[in-house]
Amino acid sequence: MSTQVSEEVREALHEGRPVVALESTIIAHGLPRPRNLTVARELEDLVRDGGAVPATIAVLDGVARIGLDEAGLTRIAEDPTVRKLGHRDLAPALATGATGATTVSATAWLADSAGLRVFATGGLGGVHREWAETQDESADLRLLAQVGVTVVCAGVKSILDVPATLQRLETLGVTVIGYGTDRFPGFYLSSSGEPVDWTVGSPEDVAGVMRARDALGGPRSALIVGNPVPAGQQLDPALHDRVLAAGLAELREKGITGQAVTPFLLEYLTVHTGGASLEANLAAVRGNVGLAARIAAADRGRP
Repeated sequence: MSTQVSEEVREALHEGRPVVALESTIIAHGLPRPRNLTVARELEDLVRDGGAVPATIAVLDGVARIGLDEAGLTRIAEDPTVRKLGHRDLAPALATGATGATTVSATAWLADSAGLRVFATGGLGGVHREWAETQDESADLRLLAQVGVTVVCAGVKSILDVPATLQRLETLGVTVIGYGTDRFPGFYLSSSGEPVDWTVGSPEDVAGVMRARDALGGPRSALIVGNPVPAGQQLDPALHDRVLAAGLAELREKGITGQAVTPFLLEYLTVHTGGASLEANLAAVRGNVGLAARIAAADRGRP
């Protein structure tokens, strides 16, 4: 596979220093320009502030890049032709020399392949509402059942069927723990209302779970750390529920299905909450990135 690990990331891995993987789809497709580049730099700075090395992952001209330099980060943020790449898209992207931003599934797979142990993102994909009729489920779930990374997230996107997603993760053998909470986070919301079986209270606790998994061996799967957005920065729950209900109704009216569902609903929420959903999303991502850096440092035996 055509993969290039940046010098900074390669040296950190060689020296046993903590590294945090970051996805690039939020940069290319999740935020408006030029704010997306500002946020991309901010997230890398948050990783450094937490004592780790950032490794933003993307595919540039058919090469999977583990860690981007300033030119690569700028290209992903500013080039409107950048594609959106899931795990299934990596082979054709590399073979055809394409350029694309990586989703959760592609980022997790490339991070794991490069030996990175911790990955921070916003919210995971999952089982879509009305799954019985559509059979629509994110590729994130099956991929997370095959890689050994620790994923720090704010739960799954609240537009999804959260109980069904948690059930699917259980079936796939993916461990889910709550960070400072006994409820699974709700992406824009601090809580989805769904319980989690295990709660931890510090980065050292998470690192302890990681080491216990290493010692056990056996089947590989991701460790999901659900880190809720602070209550003061969450989207107003009543506004969230009202706008989401309206968005789902419009979705059905327009007959939108498949891969178009998620971007439609996320954009609908952004527009009809006056941008408040986007700010809640960013608050969650910032918190996840900072926590991931502290977990990676604790995993390496650092304070």
